[in-house]
Amino acid sequence: MRTVTVLRTGPQALVQDLGRTGFAALGVPPSGALDTPSLTLANRLVGNPPDAAALEVLLGGLHLRADASCTVAVTGPSVDVLVDGVHRDSPFHLAAGEEVRLGTPAHGLRNYLAVSGGLDVDPQLGSRSTDLLSGIGPDPLADGHVLPLGDVLGVPVGVDVLVPVRVPDELVVPVLLGPREGWFNDPTFQLSNGSWTVSERSNRVGVRLVGTALQREERYKSRELPSEGLVTGAVQVPADGQPAVFLADHPTTGGYPVIGVVPERSLPLLGQALPGTRLRFRPQG
Repeated sequence: MRTVTVLRTGPQALVQDLGRTGFAALGVPPSGALDTPSLTLANRLVGNPPDAAALEVLLGGLHLRADASCTVAVTGPSVDVLVDGVHRDSPFHLAAGEEVRLGTPAHGLRNYLAVSGGLDVDPQLGSRSTDLLSGIGPDPLADGHVLPLGDVLGVPVGVDVLVPVRVPDELVVPVLLGPREGWFNDPTFQLSNGSWTVSERSNRVGVRLVGTALQREERYKSRELPSEGLVTGAVQVPADGQPAVFLADHPTTGGYPVIGVVPERSLPLLGQALPGTRLRFRPQG
């Protein structure tokens, strides 16, 4: 059996693919990679299908040993990749016994490491993704964890230049109003003119923001909603007015009003945003 061994995980390393959909009625979040373009690019570089399972590595520090010959690619923010102490560009070949280390990423949070054949851990509800909220999927990786690899199905793809992900100092995030924008005084004005920073309390559940408190209409100030369904990208506003944008491991229901929804195309950069990143909303529709 082809395997790789995790020698050190760094702050956090998770198995992720494109997630599990269709189970919200059971209370199961979609999960999956927060930066899906980086995941699918890493898989393409090593010849995997786009939905193959790979590693999502938070803030670097991963140290991995190949137990068999394989091709590896690392995508996401710019990061030092060392193979037995030598800098390498993606994709690259590892012989059995060779080791790869990731440094700390620049201008982002999460790198994606794909291995030819994909990580062949047991799927749950159709996905190999780790869901930190519900506990479904493989456990977060620990030092010494041995990961099985699947069969190699495709040919690695080389690139002349691998453009790294870079989160700007200030994100301008589009948001589609609704369904509860009527709970807020002039929601378009408030969202357009407010300013926030990404909180250090952010995680895979959601990006918590600190800054302008969004004000409710007078008649809704003392009211709360019964729980209703939530989607990825929902901008939920609790009683203190500080919004949070839900990401892949979000709860499937919630009782605070959702002022709008961030389109899917804008979520990868939010999943890469470091604490302290400035953010403004751009209401649409």
